[in-house]
Amino acid sequence: MLSAPLAMALALLIDRALGWPDALYRRIGHPVTWIGAAIAAADRAWNPGGPGRTARLRGLGTTFGIIFLSAGTALGIAALMPTGLAGVCLTALLTWPLVAARSLDTHVAAVAPPLDAGDLDNARTAVAHIVGRDPTRLDEAGVARAAIESLAENTSDGVTAPLFWGALLGLPGIAAYKAINTLDSMIGYRTPRHVGFGWAAARIDDLVNLVPARLTGLGFALMSARPSAALRTMARDARLHRSPNAGWPEAAMAGGLGIRVSGPRIYDGTKTTDPYVNAGRPDPGAADITRALGLYRRFLGLTFLSLLAVAALGIL
Repeated sequence: MLSAPLAMALALLIDRALGWPDALYRRIGHPVTWIGAAIAAADRAWNPGGPGRTARLRGLGTTFGIIFLSAGTALGIAALMPTGLAGVCLTALLTWPLVAARSLDTHVAAVAPPLDAGDLDNARTAVAHIVGRDPTRLDEAGVARAAIESLAENTSDGVTAPLFWGALLGLPGIAAYKAINTLDSMIGYRTPRHVGFGWAAARIDDLVNLVPARLTGLGFALMSARPSAALRTMARDARLHRSPNAGWPEAAMAGGLGIRVSGPRIYDGTKTTDPYVNAGRPDPGAADITRALGLYRRFLGLTFLSLLAVAALGIL
């Protein structure tokens, strides 16, 4: 299985170089949109809405059905793969669209220029592509916090976790993870419609992200200019976050950059009472988004080298 970490390293390299080209998306879509279409169809057909045993059971069946369909398809493809370097390269090509490193960088980087120029409207428009909160209520500090929080959390969900499960279990592992993560993003939220149907998806997503989130936080700390502060902030504040996982990379990034993140925000017209992570430090600005991206890119380099080392040592 030592070929799997090497394939993940190559997939990360391809994604950083190419992303997922718009022309390719227009022609064939994207594997995540294919999974999403299946989830949406199941949601329409099987979700009775609201809480209750029936909703939970149907949601559980839907969740495992989508996971098994995704992983089973990948397992069938993997069984047809050639061995050796050819198999590694083919696995990397098939894995490539399931890694979102370049897309995340592009979307977060788009927030900094208008924010730096004082163009709050366009900064809000840019950050709306990567966060779920109401961007019209965000001031400059709120936009910067939202961008940096999204960068930290999505590094774990969109880069570390898929590569982790791919390195561990090959193409079926990364396919299963992307199915779980897409299920959580579509039906895992505790909205009135999905409170029962999405319960299983949300809990499974929490479980499969436990290790990757902590690895991401550790990687951010190691690659930051303030590793001790990042580690202290992560140990102290990670559990303040509403998510059992997102707090780890967010706290590490906040500590490493010397800023505060999280805090109250507005979802669906309701203001939350979330505490600040790394409270007492200043709010971030446009320059801190750029610094956060620098930390993110160093983390990607560490991830790439770590996958190569795992492959070379035959750890997996």
